[in-house]
Amino acid sequence: MGLFSRDPDSGLGDGDAGGEGTRFWQERGFVASAIVVGAVFVCLLVWVFARGSGTPTSQQSPAPTAVVPTEQPTEEPSVPPATPTEEPTGTTTPGTPPPINSSTGGCKNPKPDLRIPYSAPPAVTWQFEADMLIPLQKAGGPATTADNGVRSCFAHSPTGAVLATLVLLGQIRNQDLAESVLETRVLPGPGRTRALAEVRSPSTPQATGQVQFAGFKVIDYQRNRAIIQVAAELNNSSVASLPVTMVWSGGDWKAALKSDGSFNGEVAPDVLQGLDGYVRFSGAS
Repeated sequence: MGLFSRDPDSGLGDGDAGGEGTRFWQERGFVASAIVVGAVFVCLLVWVFARGSGTPTSQQSPAPTAVVPTEQPTEEPSVPPATPTEEPTGTTTPGTPPPINSSTGGCKNPKPDLRIPYSAPPAVTWQFEADMLIPLQKAGGPATTADNGVRSCFAHSPTGAVLATLVLLGQIRNQDLAESVLETRVLPGPGRTRALAEVRSPSTPQATGQVQFAGFKVIDYQRNRAIIQVAAELNNSSVASLPVTMVWSGGDWKAALKSDGSFNGEVAPDVLQGLDGYVRFSGAS
């Protein structure tokens, strides 16, 4: 198994028929690769989602570029807005150092905002991680960057969990960081052991295609656990989503993998017709 897996007997989201969803996730998607194990199921290897030859119906959007600054609300609403804004939430400025090694932000923030984010987190800067944009926020994190580039230290809050999830998925797509991210940003256990074995395998295919985050929603939040549904755009066309479980451990948010080495186990990826119900959150305009 890889970080994202599916059972061929399960559905693959709205609008799939005649096996098109299976082909989609075998050959294109959120991150690095997919392989068929026997004729029983598809293992979506290493990182975030998969690749696909099919073209499920989805909303079209332009290719990722450096984003244009937009105004953001200063406070998060207590109830979800009817239609979250589609605008980018920060800037991508070459040469501008990201907010790292903060003494007051991220996991060092003594009084983080504990409200569920129903609109895009404000004051976010988007930075490229390889070819994928990841969000950075002074208040929510990451507040620390290791010498090898792995980012950590996120606020103990719903927004901190969201940021930790997206940064982890973006960095795990970077083949130079994947092993270090799994070792330090994922909880130990059989799932991590299996994922590490796949990352270290010379036969593991490399990530291909363009992937950019499109939105998120907080499925469940408890003080020490969060389930974040992440939506991403694939090759500027299809949009799909999968759940990621984050656990507060050792003073930071870390991902929990299933025993098969995947984030989702038997939960099939959703091919989305739109982003209704999601907070639109993207660094690509």
